[in-house]
Amino acid sequence: MPISVGDKLPEATLARLGAEGPEQVELSEKTDGRKVVIFALPGAFTPTCHSAHMPSFLRTREGFAEKGVDEVICIAVNDPFVLAAWDEATGAGAGGVTVLSDPEAAFTKAVGMEFSAPPVGFLDRSKRYAMLVEDGVVRVLHEEEGRGTCEISGGEAMLAAI
Repeated sequence: MPISVGDKLPEATLARLGAEGPEQVELSEKTDGRKVVIFALPGAFTPTCHSAHMPSFLRTREGFAEKGVDEVICIAVNDPFVLAAWDEATGAGAGGVTVLSDPEAAFTKAVGMEFSAPPVGFLDRSKRYAMLVEDGVVRVLHEEEGRGTCEISGGEAMLAAI
């Protein structure tokens, strides 16, 4: 069953590429006692993710800060090497968006947001969604209905909701 408003996020270990190679990131360290926006997407460099979803959060990052959001985090089911390249290509980190890898889709499955589309090579990928999390609890959740759209899960829609 998918995660809902009012639910506490499950414990999760994500990854990122550090100076010494891949490193683990405990999601609770990012969310406990903090107000964060998390958005997830099917994959780095994919059309809607690259041209619409990530740019929407880069455009709205300052607005989130003005509303007291401590961090904006993007999660994708890609390895940390791919996500590091995507971070650089999109300017995510420089624009204030933290990019984290869910390489085995463990977090994605734990929150019930996985899907597969074998014809395009997507196995256990993340649905497109965005959420506001306060102290580890989901306060706002926007799950995108269509696979190739970024409307209610985009930065502008999330910013308007909070």
